[in-house]
Amino acid sequence: MVGKSSGDPQPCDVQATFCATLVDEWIRSGVSHAVISPGSRSTPMAIALAERDDIDLHIVHDERVAGFLALGLGLSGTAALLLCTSGTAAANFFPAVVEAGLSDIPMVVLTADRPPELRGVGAPQTIDQTDLYGAHVRWFHEAEVANVDTRDDWRPLAQQAVTQSAQGPVQMNLAFREPLLGTSQELPQAIEPLTHVLEQETWPVPEALAQARGVILVGGRSGVSADDVRTLRAATGWPLVADPISGFRHLDGVVTAAESMLRHTPFAQGHLPDAVIRIGRPSTSKTLAQWTDRAVAHGATLVQVGGPGVIDPGRNVAARCSIADVIDRCDGVRPDPAWTLSWESADRAADQAILATLVKLNRTGELTEPGVARLVADHLPDTVELVVSSSMPVRDHEWFGGANARAHANRGANGIDGVTSTALGLALGQGSAAVLIGDLAFVHDSNALAGLAGRTTDLRIVVVDNDGGGIFSFLPQAAALPTERFEQLFGTPHGTDVLALAAAHGLAAIDVSTADQLVDQLAQPGPWVARIASTRSRNVEVHAVLHEAVAVALG
Repeated sequence: MVGKSSGDPQPCDVQATFCATLVDEWIRSGVSHAVISPGSRSTPMAIALAERDDIDLHIVHDERVAGFLALGLGLSGTAALLLCTSGTAAANFFPAVVEAGLSDIPMVVLTADRPPELRGVGAPQTIDQTDLYGAHVRWFHEAEVANVDTRDDWRPLAQQAVTQSAQGPVQMNLAFREPLLGTSQELPQAIEPLTHVLEQETWPVPEALAQARGVILVGGRSGVSADDVRTLRAATGWPLVADPISGFRHLDGVVTAAESMLRHTPFAQGHLPDAVIRIGRPSTSKTLAQWTDRAVAHGATLVQVGGPGVIDPGRNVAARCSIADVIDRCDGVRPDPAWTLSWESADRAADQAILATLVKLNRTGELTEPGVARLVADHLPDTVELVVSSSMPVRDHEWFGGANARAHANRGANGIDGVTSTALGLALGQGSAAVLIGDLAFVHDSNALAGLAGRTTDLRIVVVDNDGGGIFSFLPQAAALPTERFEQLFGTPHGTDVLALAAAHGLAAIDVSTADQLVDQLAQPGPWVARIASTRSRNVEVHAVLHEAVAVALG
């Protein structure tokens, strides 16, 4: 509540006014969501948020879930507020903060803390929260116990937090002294908004980039617009390899089957380029990454455009440049139509082979993991945002999803934690979302299901269940180790009944075994959980069959 009182305000009232001022300024700056993990020490800020009816509150008991939910909300481009009490609660935000930091996702983390006199003296629920997240945040501020003499600094402080969060998470450590309940007084006068200009270092574009035979690779979180990508492709005439995380697979002439095409040695060797422009993150394909490194080793020039952060895993980037500078440099390129046509015709043949193989398997009654990825890509309604889990789902979606594949994935740290929570945040922010996830990641983030049925949020959860970590079956360890040792350390079967777990949280849960069933289910609003049974060994075989079909198609 906001009111006035006579005389000197009580310290608890100053704390309440401080929090109310920050919240008011954050709302004025466009913040519309706050995620709160309940606790005592955060009371002043929690009350200030709850008193406002112009910000959506999301109460989440598990701080790790809360962190990723805030990350999902931040995919809109505006930070969500993320509040917790003191102690290990703040530490449980860490995975989401790391992912947000590596992916340039806005987030304002508010960690409530004990006052200075209770730190380092064995007070309960107290840890060192100063600069807790280190280099993973863009900005840190230690807010001392609110003092009325600093009230003119409160609104600028709130604005600073929001502007600094434009390119990633920030932490404000908020010290509160008991009593924690107070009455907000008159707020400081509103101020003009701050402006924040992000300066990025760019290098001169190498002259060697103006070659006739090049390739454009586009990945996620690049900050580059579809119009700029179209302009660059028009200037160069080069083939465009876009992964689903880029959001650009809908563009004309995009190559979607690069993983299988470049596994075919004659095509890979015969299509080494003179130049490579990589926009945003590399895709999940190790095959594409190794082919790129091989091209550079043979004299190709590799230029990186956009981030997030520094993208140079092969330590062979010739320059990091802006998209505008690259377009200017490539404006004089004389395209080689035969070069691009050979890529696009090979991609058409490869995708037709992939689709025909998947359809054939579907007709035999086998719903494969790549088949699930293709069906989700082709049949999920356009109005429903998609999150794909790390490990195999993101790879299957990229490799076999075709031209309709589009998704978000937590590819900053590539972890399996928080996937469902991220999708839940996306659904709360955008209205609806789906998630394609493996059973291990689903179980790992099962606390995201708590209260989901009561939220009536349109979240559609597709779980590919092979009882363990399917990606490890593709690694050398699978063949080199005895089966028992491999299963112990890598296969990691957990034996959890996925549908029973969903039902325990009050969610509609269904086993899906055919393509038609999955297509029908994808059209249904959530929340629901659909399980598709698979086996890890058969999944390895299916991938080999698909890659071989592409090799045959390419000749």
